[in-house]
Amino acid sequence: MIRAEHGQTGCRPFELANCADLGDVGTNPADLQDSMARITSFFAAVCRANIIPLTVGGDHLLSLPKLRALGQHQPLGLVHFDSHSDLFSSYFDGSKYTHGTPFRRALEEGLLDPSHMVQIGLRGTCYDQEDREFAASAGIRQITIEEFFARGPEDVLAEAREIVGDAPTYVSYDIDFVDPAFAPGTGTPEIGGPSSYEALVVLRLLKGINIVGADLVEVSPPFDLSGNTALLGASILFELLCLIALKVATK
Repeated sequence: MIRAEHGQTGCRPFELANCADLGDVGTNPADLQDSMARITSFFAAVCRANIIPLTVGGDHLLSLPKLRALGQHQPLGLVHFDSHSDLFSSYFDGSKYTHGTPFRRALEEGLLDPSHMVQIGLRGTCYDQEDREFAASAGIRQITIEEFFARGPEDVLAEAREIVGDAPTYVSYDIDFVDPAFAPGTGTPEIGGPSSYEALVVLRLLKGINIVGADLVEVSPPFDLSGNTALLGASILFELLCLIALKVATK
């Protein structure tokens, strides 16, 4: 159901840029650290080939090894759509490497520039405020869902573009940014989020940023027998592909 032309913008990404499916990244199900090393190695080769990677995959820890490849020479800006900040120091049993910690690790490793980071859509109940307090101390801009709806997508995304400026920027999109009425197929759904339409509009409003990579994470089709979450995920990926293709075409 994903066709070749964007119905609203007229963008035809497969004509604007050379697009290819590079296949699955091999991982080690018995060793998390080895899996991350394999992911970093894969994307380092992608970067050396001057390819802008768009990735779809498992939980949000995926972003960390990918950022190790993309941000190895200079820290990146980040536009992050999510219900959760993923800035915790540790999770559950004290683990430093989970879906709730990738951007904390990325900051500690110098892969992200906090002055060019914005997190949009934060909501839901909390274990505590440690992640929010860390963000405030680091100078990371966080926009709650209440602020998002009060101001509207156009105003919020205009601020996001100002925050990242011309910096090389990574876009990370967690499907639980979207209300579970539209995308229930995820492991950590949070009610009170954007609609499927707003889920696409926020990406169109990022046109012109210096995007160097992107991902869509946390889609779990078995949690949604209707298939709607997977279809929305594919639609989000097409929006991201159009952003990347437009960037390539205007170099």
